[in-house]
Amino acid sequence: MRNIELKNVSKAFGSVQAAQDVSLTFEPGKIYGLLGRNGAGKSTLLNMMTGRVFPDGGTITVDGESVIENDRAMGKIYLMGESCYYPDGMRLKEAFRWAAKFYPNFDTENANYLAEQFDLNLKKKVKELSTGMSTMFRLCIALSTGAPYIFLDEPVLGLDAVHRDLFYKLLVEQFERHPVCYVISTHLIEEVAGLIEDIYIIRQGKILLHESTERLLARGYTVTGPTAAVDTFVENHPSIGEDQLGGLKSAYILGSLDTSHMPDGLELSKLNLQQLFVQLTKE
Repeated sequence: MRNIELKNVSKAFGSVQAAQDVSLTFEPGKIYGLLGRNGAGKSTLLNMMTGRVFPDGGTITVDGESVIENDRAMGKIYLMGESCYYPDGMRLKEAFRWAAKFYPNFDTENANYLAEQFDLNLKKKVKELSTGMSTMFRLCIALSTGAPYIFLDEPVLGLDAVHRDLFYKLLVEQFERHPVCYVISTHLIEEVAGLIEDIYIIRQGKILLHESTERLLARGYTVTGPTAAVDTFVENHPSIGEDQLGGLKSAYILGSLDTSHMPDGLELSKLNLQQLFVQLTKE
């Protein structure tokens, strides 16, 4: 079976429980969203799957093999984080050559193509890169490693709107050419909503929800209207959150909804992914 699988994985840092009995599966040929608020445990999970942090309990396997001290399993995963580990004085073109030595399936031609799309000057040194340019450089490498499992942790850090849009288009292009497993962890949820097929939402170290994006969005609604009418409606449709503004109220509902018997005075609209995330992860 080709997948990354976590079974009952836990990790604590002192009194902080960063992961609590987490079980999840990532399969090739899908783009996943790993979503959570700051401190929810996303980075801890990514670091455990890539062997940078050892779990306190549970198992993590890649294609059936444990990741613990297993170079073959680790060689199938690439994690792009927020840090750049290439020497400050190294030129980008030289960094691509070194990447090809570390990753046997590294596609230098593709890395050069991506750099051209981002308008990166490969003669520049790593230390000369702005935050956004450093992100572009690391994306060029991540999308060219040839690894079957690619984790992108905050992949648009420092990118302006134009370059973020370019990245999303390039990611789709790369995925269509090589449908490997991509896992995206980001705070810009609405921007990636059209990309991710499967969603894991993590809250306080626990998996709160796992569902396909399509099915999740099909079940999310906002009901708005006079407070009394909304309160009556949600008696039969429990809400995941509410907002009040004067005499008007909005209730957020996740579940099946019979829209054929909507009371007069109520307005029904669909929730987008970011709105759903906000309501589900509120304290």
